[in-house]
Amino acid sequence: MDIVVKTAGDDFFSRLAQMFENVIHQGHGSLALVFLIGVIFGGIIQYTRVDKFEKIAGFAMLKDTIVPKMLFLAVGLTSIALYFMIEAGWAHYHVKPIIWQGLIIGGTLFGISMAIFGKCPGTGPVSIAEGRIDVLVGAIGGLLGGLVFTFYYDDFFKPLMGTSAGKLTLPELFPGHEHLVVLIFGIIVTLIAIAIPKVEMFDEADLSKLPDDQRPDRQ
Repeated sequence: MDIVVKTAGDDFFSRLAQMFENVIHQGHGSLALVFLIGVIFGGIIQYTRVDKFEKIAGFAMLKDTIVPKMLFLAVGLTSIALYFMIEAGWAHYHVKPIIWQGLIIGGTLFGISMAIFGKCPGTGPVSIAEGRIDVLVGAIGGLLGGLVFTFYYDDFFKPLMGTSAGKLTLPELFPGHEHLVVLIFGIIVTLIAIAIPKVEMFDEADLSKLPDDQRPDRQ
């Protein structure tokens, strides 16, 4: 029996096939490579436990530093690696325009939602895979929010976002010294990640796996 994959049309399965087709043809590598990167990303999330509510909420309350340590380290190292990969022609990126009004409103809403939800768009799917029903409900709400944004973008959200200030990157502010700026920025951000003291909040599920003499709540 032949299997026919429809990549044209507006029904659910055609749109799903178009999603995979877009990934294949956007120059991000093969579908297998993208899948492998996703598996590695999920493994890192599991190892660092940043998909736990305590990590995100603790970060918002400045009582857990695992998330900022990981973010600063990732930004520092990847900013250097990605910039020089692009210079070598091995990668590319799409610079988004700076829209201050939209960034402030969207960033504020994103921060509030992340503190309440205890997840971000990256860690949410990992928690859903662990069986977290509350995160699944939140993800459905996020999809509905995206649907509302798409339907009312031209009439409501686009005017609300304000005017574009153009596309600008940090190295462009220092013409002739782009490589040095990226290198200094990456090193400083990486050092900040190392300098941030390690402070962790644990949930009961994690604490129950530790020996009594290693449980921080009993010391």
